[in-house]
Amino acid sequence: METSNNDSIKENTLQDGTQKEQIFQKEGHHFPGKTYTETVLEPAYDEAKVHLLKPMMAINKAHLIMLTEQQLLSAEEGKKIAEAINSLDLQTLRTSHYTGQVEDLFFQIENELLNKAGEIAGNLHIARSRNDMCITMFRLALRGKMQTALSSILFLKEQLLQFAKIHVDTLMIGHTHTQQAQPTTLAHYTMAVVDSLNRDIERFQLAYNHCNSSPMGAAAFTTSGFNISREKMKELLGFDRVIENSYDAIAGADYIAEVMTSTQIISINLGRFVQDLLLWSTQEYNVLRVADPYVQISSIMPQKRNPVSLEHIRSLLSSCVGNTNTVLTMLHNTPFGDIVDTEDDMQPYAWKSLHLLDKLCRLLACVIATAEINKDTLRKRTAASFATITELADTIVRTDQLPFRTAHIIASHIVQKALAENLPPQKITLEIVNRSAVSVIGKKLTLDETTLQQSLDPVYFVNIRTLQGGPNPNEVKRMINGRMKQQKEQEDWLTIVKKKSEETFCRLDDILETW
Repeated sequence: METSNNDSIKENTLQDGTQKEQIFQKEGHHFPGKTYTETVLEPAYDEAKVHLLKPMMAINKAHLIMLTEQQLLSAEEGKKIAEAINSLDLQTLRTSHYTGQVEDLFFQIENELLNKAGEIAGNLHIARSRNDMCITMFRLALRGKMQTALSSILFLKEQLLQFAKIHVDTLMIGHTHTQQAQPTTLAHYTMAVVDSLNRDIERFQLAYNHCNSSPMGAAAFTTSGFNISREKMKELLGFDRVIENSYDAIAGADYIAEVMTSTQIISINLGRFVQDLLLWSTQEYNVLRVADPYVQISSIMPQKRNPVSLEHIRSLLSSCVGNTNTVLTMLHNTPFGDIVDTEDDMQPYAWKSLHLLDKLCRLLACVIATAEINKDTLRKRTAASFATITELADTIVRTDQLPFRTAHIIASHIVQKALAENLPPQKITLEIVNRSAVSVIGKKLTLDETTLQQSLDPVYFVNIRTLQGGPNPNEVKRMINGRMKQQKEQEDWLTIVKKKSEETFCRLDDILETW
């Protein structure tokens, strides 16, 4: 007997009802559902109690002070709420577990304040929204983590500068297209890394300045009809400025994008540098010896000194890039408005990337400061290379007034002949040079033997390059001295902003203690 359509629909409805009830039995009938708790609320609570509790309490204290000063709360009411805030057991909150009784840490603290101070504690939320408050917490947390990361970045740059000072006269071959190109010095190479790092620091400082802006007072996004002081909140929380447009205050997420972009660029830049260090550590290069605290021995091959510190730095810098990409991707195509819930999921990746960068810069600084360089190998390799031939072409231009391209062709012929006869650069004679010149321009050069040998000397090659930014030792020393001065200015800047942040939190407590 065939089943009617009505019977099928009824059967499916019964099945759907059974499945729905099974899910309700497992998940619960009220917010929050078990799986939603495991996936979203519990991880967010765990992150917030570690990273956002201090900023949240600072905002509560600052907002209370401002409301009282604006006479939106009486002195007696303000004191009662202040006593409740100060009586909170923050250590217990830091070690607490998510129970599902409240949505998140914000409501956990609000409930505790209501229990301690009574319903008057609810007025702490006058002219304030989760929107402006959460964005402010995120900015305060990022501010502190950027300060920590910048401290380690500056420590790394200090070690690189000291390393450069030691190796002003350490000859080496510079490479282009992975091939031997021209002689330079290890200090000249290192200062290129320093200058790249300088730009990274400048990007961090700019990102920090943009991050250090106060959204408080924007409330949901239209400010409030209460006569609060946005300027006072900025001052109490140690921000440099107020984000004027209240919609921008809660919608503008470029502050974290800029921090992440800065973190991404420095991670990429340092990763390229570390790749060179790893190549230099091979027996074939035989240039860099990583100190014992930063190498591991093979479990089977006793001769191995594996530079694992550099390997881990390289891979974890890639992890930094991945975390920053996660943040930027999560920002992409979000609406231009309140995305606090998205930021709950997104911010931990930002914190992790900055935390990693902090540790990696400190580790790399230690590796650089303790490494040994095989100067003799570098010098011999440079002397045996044809990397000086550019200077021979330049010298022919000077001595014989030939066009550079013609001199270049002659020099190329000379290298070909020397390689064919298995001659090192020092064995190139004036006779070989003139044979090449005759084959190209039909006559000998006026170049003499002394000038020829001078043009093939890598030390001369480096010393003659006295132009701004070149490898000449005096020019490199000038650059080092200039960057040392810049280092001091950057360290002073960081000291000032850290002190301002630290004093901000202390001042809030000092004000409340006088009530």
